Amino acid sequence: MEKDIKAIIVMLATQAMINLGEIQDPMSGELNDNLPGAETFMDLLAVVEEKTRGNLTAEEEKFLFEVKANLAKVYKKKVNLNTG
Repeated sequence: MEKDIKAIIVMLATQAMINLGEIQDPMSGELNDNLPGAETFMDLLAVVEEKTRGNLTAEEEKFLFEVKANLAKVYKKKVNLNTG
């Protein structure tokens, strides 16, 4: 894997998806819902966005936007399942 901003985005998004229970935890092999944990990684992606604003290529900006949007959809679905 290239060592670039996309790798950082993928790493954070993967951790968010593990905490959303969409990807098995590699340590336990289990699917776990940990919404506060997912929020932490989603917040870190927002920090990356804020701190890199104006320094990303158009492709990198689009990638970050799409990853954040997809995570938000999954998060919303999980919240609705847990409250509905």
